[in-house]
Amino acid sequence: MARSTVVFAAVSLAGIAASVWLYLENRSLRSELAARPAPASELAKVTEPRPADPGIESSGRTSSSRPTSGAAPALPEDKTESRTERRARKQAEFSAMFGRGDGETEDEYRARIVPLIKAGLLIPRERAAQMLKEAEDKAHVTAEQSKKLDKTFDKIYDDVLDYTNKAISDGQLSPYERNYAGVLEYAGGLGGMLTDAQGQIGKVLSADQLKAMSDSGFDWAEYLGVQAPWENLKPPPPKQK
Repeated sequence: MARSTVVFAAVSLAGIAASVWLYLENRSLRSELAARPAPASELAKVTEPRPADPGIESSGRTSSSRPTSGAAPALPEDKTESRTERRARKQAEFSAMFGRGDGETEDEYRARIVPLIKAGLLIPRERAAQMLKEAEDKAHVTAEQSKKLDKTFDKIYDDVLDYTNKAISDGQLSPYERNYAGVLEYAGGLGGMLTDAQGQIGKVLSADQLKAMSDSGFDWAEYLGVQAPWENLKPPPPKQK
């Protein structure tokens, strides 16, 4: 149970931020690649002297129009970013992207963030749905049971979103600062909700079916964490000045 609780909490939090974080990471990598100096091999191609023209050498004449090789250009100074600086920069980027901008309304926030979340979770959700289908097939889950599970999931998602919205409004989860104590407290609450969710699922499926799905490699915590409709969360409050 402890492992499932940790997985559920981690995946749930990742579900909220995954698309935003991937966007920031990709943008950061593109910037770093653009600013990175050319490899030494490329510089060598530029500065390597051209072979002499045999015809010119034999006549003893040189061409004034042909560039002569000079000293290799100095490479830009390598300014390595420390872990502390990188963490501070990532936090600032995350806050700017995931927090409310000055004067930004809730509708404007949703229009900016929701497409990003949906895009980031599109592939993980497709994979999770496929894994559920395969696990249900191996456990011989009936169509009626599958419908009951969908209704159970809807109730679980409603509870998770209500709980998360309260954590955001109370500042327990905040895009503006690191609050490890708040995150751990939030994760602990999710653990209790997972225990209740497993009990509800156990009312639909038999013990043998649950075991068959588990033996297939399916993880309820992973599935629920990815499939939860995080895009329906309420926007965070504006940053206090």
